[in-house]
Amino acid sequence: MKPYPTEEELPPISSLNEIDFSAIYSYADYMRFAFEDRLEIIKGHLFTMSAPARVHQEVFGVIFNQLYNFLRKKPCKVYGAPFDVRLAKRTQSDKEVFTVVQPDVVVVCDENKLDKRGCIGAPDIVVEILSPGNNKKELVNKYEVYEEAGVREYWIVSPAEKTFFKYVLDEQGKFQPGKLLTVGEEALSTVLPGFALNLEEVFAD
Repeated sequence: MKPYPTEEELPPISSLNEIDFSAIYSYADYMRFAFEDRLEIIKGHLFTMSAPARVHQEVFGVIFNQLYNFLRKKPCKVYGAPFDVRLAKRTQSDKEVFTVVQPDVVVVCDENKLDKRGCIGAPDIVVEILSPGNNKKELVNKYEVYEEAGVREYWIVSPAEKTFFKYVLDEQGKFQPGKLLTVGEEALSTVLPGFALNLEEVFAD
């Protein structure tokens, strides 16, 4: 009798219709997804990702470019979605990783967290740009996993409201909220001394 296939031998999942959204998935399962739809896993639960709107992409471009230009020839690196961030809790084994997210922008200052598949561990900065359909996921579910993982700064950008909000991780490993900023102000970063995000440019019409 042929033995049951190992995890590495399991066939790819070729359609979103084959997904059971009530089941628990790991990064090993995620690597079997062979369809174009983008999904994230938060504590084992799957969440679909909608295609970003034009305004979302314009805001993304400005934030990414400002960070990229500042970080040129510096140790920290900036990456934009799609870019897998695996937040491991117990081990780095694919089948033991139950949170895999694709933030809009991440800054990673520890090169040991980078591999050919993305980032394994908490980035230093995570930027999420809100869309009408994903606000609850970003504000509740991701807040929890980013705080637990030890993300040093979590930026939430709202193109609709033209606002910037930042959480900073304190010495006890808890997020502390900053001031709500908007057009005409600059957002500073404790992770990147000397960097100032120009919100006039971010929210330009």
